[in-house]
Amino acid sequence: MKKNIAIIMGGYSSEYQISLKSGQVVYETLDASKYNAYRIHIFKEKWVYVDGDNTEFTIDKNDFSVTINKTKTTFDCVFNAIHGSPGEDGFMQAYFKLLNIPQTSCDMYQAALTFNKRDCLSTLKPYGIKTAESFFINLGDTINEDSIIAKVGLPCFVKANKAGSSFGVTKVHKKEDIKNAIEVAFKEDDEIIVESFLDGTEVSVGVINFKGETKVLPITEIISENDFFDYEAKYLGKSQEITPARLTKDEEDQVTAIAKKVYEVLKMKGFSRSEYIFKNGVPHLLEVNTVPGLTLASILPQQAAAAGITLVDLFDNAIVEALKN
Repeated sequence: MKKNIAIIMGGYSSEYQISLKSGQVVYETLDASKYNAYRIHIFKEKWVYVDGDNTEFTIDKNDFSVTINKTKTTFDCVFNAIHGSPGEDGFMQAYFKLLNIPQTSCDMYQAALTFNKRDCLSTLKPYGIKTAESFFINLGDTINEDSIIAKVGLPCFVKANKAGSSFGVTKVHKKEDIKNAIEVAFKEDDEIIVESFLDGTEVSVGVINFKGETKVLPITEIISENDFFDYEAKYLGKSQEITPARLTKDEEDQVTAIAKKVYEVLKMKGFSRSEYIFKNGVPHLLEVNTVPGLTLASILPQQAAAAGITLVDLFDNAIVEALKN
């Protein structure tokens, strides 16, 4: 009997449009002989099932069901394609845990931790994971540019602490530009992390649970045409993404081991994609994404293809592993 799969997409953050594209790819890719796929749009103002004619049916949040033509449908598994809140920060994971509905991403705690850049990096440092120098700012704090520069230097990156797709990120070259960058970041979050600039090769490493084992996918080297790997570089073609990355054997072994260690130390499940920059030959972790982009142009699907894993198999495996759990 075919399983009913709810593909949740959209979300409450600036990343909602990217999420809708990811969710649509999942919807079009899932094996129709095994699954009944349902597109579920999650927005602050509405949770709805959207059928093939784009007719909307309201989701009953009491049990995450939908009634169509007086017939109630429930779901065997949820495929999480929401980038940002509430799909990547733990809220949806907690909700489905309470309802006892399997879902394809990591658990609530891991989602909340990895979505908070500074908490995640602080958790991993005792395990020997190298990171950039950082300075933390909360909304309402007094801004002292000299203290920031003394800690992280220039240039530096000012980032919204809990945001993705490079929303709320600015590369700052001059002291007088710091306050404006902070204002940009505060539009996305009430917490900010300011990090030192790491000058080196940037790579993205996908790690997944594939057929019950932790699998590190072929590494992607990122070369941005812009000042850094910003929104344009990620989604509008302003970058080169080279898979497999042009690394030495030692560099490849290092970052593969570290990415796997991060995944296992954090007790992750499902998909993950972590970003690193090599400084003096050593990979430094930037962040961990637990609901990475799943469009045909996204990095994780490119890496899976390089590993000989089709999108059909990638998405099918995510559901199979979720149902096991």
